[in-house]
Amino acid sequence: ASLNDPYTKFLDPKEFADETSSIKGSLKGIGIQIGVKDGKLMVIAPIEDTPAERAGLQADDEILEIDGVSTKGITVDKAADKIRGKEGTQVTLLVKRKDVAPKTYTITRAEIEIKSISQKLPTDMTIPNDFCYIRLSSFISRNAATEFGNILNTNRNKKGFIIDLRSNPGGLLTNAIYISDMFLDGGTIVSTVDRDGYKETQRASAGVYTKKPVVVLINKGSASASEIFSGAMKDNHRAVIIGEQSFGKGLVQEINKLPYESWINITIQKYLTPNGTDINKKGITPDIVVKLTEDDVKNKNDLQLKKAVEV
Repeated sequence: ASLNDPYTKFLDPKEFADETSSIKGSLKGIGIQIGVKDGKLMVIAPIEDTPAERAGLQADDEILEIDGVSTKGITVDKAADKIRGKEGTQVTLLVKRKDVAPKTYTITRAEIEIKSISQKLPTDMTIPNDFCYIRLSSFISRNAATEFGNILNTNRNKKGFIIDLRSNPGGLLTNAIYISDMFLDGGTIVSTVDRDGYKETQRASAGVYTKKPVVVLINKGSASASEIFSGAMKDNHRAVIIGEQSFGKGLVQEINKLPYESWINITIQKYLTPNGTDINKKGITPDIVVKLTEDDVKNKNDLQLKKAVEV
C-alpha cells in the first residue's frame, strides 16, 4: 500500500512454496488468477479446465465476498490464502459481473495442473485443416516456450497460425521474449525501464520458426506476458490482433530472498512495447475489435475465432 502497487508483495515460506509450485506447473485451489484493480478484487482469468472455469467464473468478474466475508480492502495475498485450501473442501464466492446482479458460487477445491499449451478448440466449432490453432493459457510454466516451439515445428506446413491468448494472465517475462523471437526476424520485442529511467531493449535474433500469417486473439483477461507478446507482434506488423482491449499490466516484478526463508516480489521496471507505448492500466488495442456478449458465451458462438479464420 505504501508503494501504491498491488504487484509488490511479501511472501512467507508457504506463499513462496505456492508461487514456486505454479512455475513448476501445479497448485491446490479452484484455478483462478486474481488481481486488485481500482481497489476491487477482480478475476483476471480462470485457468483452463479447472473448477473455477467449470463453475462459470469469467475474466473481469468482481469478487465481493469470500465465505461470507467482504473483500473490501483485501490484498491479493490474503484473498488467495482464503480461496486456496485442501483438495475436496469448498469455498463460496459472491461474484458481481458487469450489469448483472451478484451471484453466489460454491466451488470445490482441487489439485490444479497448469497446462500451458492446448490445441483443443474452445467450442464445438471446427476450423480448416490447413490452419494451426494454438491456445496458450499461461506463460507461468518453465516449459511453456519449449512446448510452443515443438508445436510450431510439427506444423511448419500449415498455411497460417491462430494463437489464442484470451484469458491468459501472463507469467514469466522470459517466456514472452522466447516465443516472440520465434516469429520475429530481428526488431524490438520489448523495452524495460527502471526507476532511474535506464532503458534496456530486448531484440529478436535473426531467423524465425515460420513466416506464415499469424492472428493473435486477446481479451480483457489477457495480461502481462500476453500483452508483451501481442504488443511485439502488433508493433512489428507480424500478426493481426483480434478481440477486445487487454487487461493493462505493464509492470515487471523480481523476486528477492529475505531472512528466514521469506521472499519479496517487488516491481522493478515498467515495460514498453516496441513502439514505446506504456500499456499499464490501458492495455493493448486490437487491430480488429470483436466483442463477445453473454449470449455468445452461453451459446458457444465464438465470433472472435470465426473472425480469426476469416482474416
